[in-house]
Amino acid sequence: MKILLIEDEHKIANAIKIGLQQENFIVDVCYDGTTGFDMSSEDGYDVIILDRLLPGMDGVEICKRIRKNNNHIPILMLTAKGQIADRVEGLNSGADDYLTKPFSFEELLARVKALSRRPQEIAQTTLSVDSLTLNTETFEVTRGGKQIKLSAKEFALLEYLLKNSGKIVTKNQIISHVWSYDANILPNTLEVFIGYLRTKIDRNFPKEKPLLKTARGFGYRIG
Repeated sequence: MKILLIEDEHKIANAIKIGLQQENFIVDVCYDGTTGFDMSSEDGYDVIILDRLLPGMDGVEICKRIRKNNNHIPILMLTAKGQIADRVEGLNSGADDYLTKPFSFEELLARVKALSRRPQEIAQTTLSVDSLTLNTETFEVTRGGKQIKLSAKEFALLEYLLKNSGKIVTKNQIISHVWSYDANILPNTLEVFIGYLRTKIDRNFPKEKPLLKTARGFGYRIG
């Protein structure tokens, strides 16, 4: 899952990012409202964590503009303002949930997971193709009942492919969803991880039909 975090307090932003990365989320961070709004229009984010008081453009205005653009991505608004009127304004602007500072990371994590289960379309916790199954909550991957151990990046790559099962996804689409925007991606980085994944889900199961396909000149497809 890929998250956009818009928070101007660097210490808070970095703490949230580290915590979410430890839970196998991919996190992009920006520290002002204008940049945050621009990034929110990019494809690939599953949830936005949005501070209310931001330089450039505040969180309420960002929410309103996102919804005006017919973008229904789940938004969790963070704020130091805890008055009922402030919460109502935030929710009426288009936020899906509201969390008052200070907060525990455990509560933030629980709310992010809850939001991810009700995006534009009802999310599935289990994704599968043929005998291959991936659980987005337990992070378990199996094929034919046999457990497959994946790295965090391999898991994110497989999850994205399974969410687009049967479709060809381009290299740029994969990179934008599976890697953070400031990651240093070498030209063959994706091909290397595709190779790792193909070995673990296909080559290690010679009696099963191959699932991960290369559409030369276009991208990759699973299923």
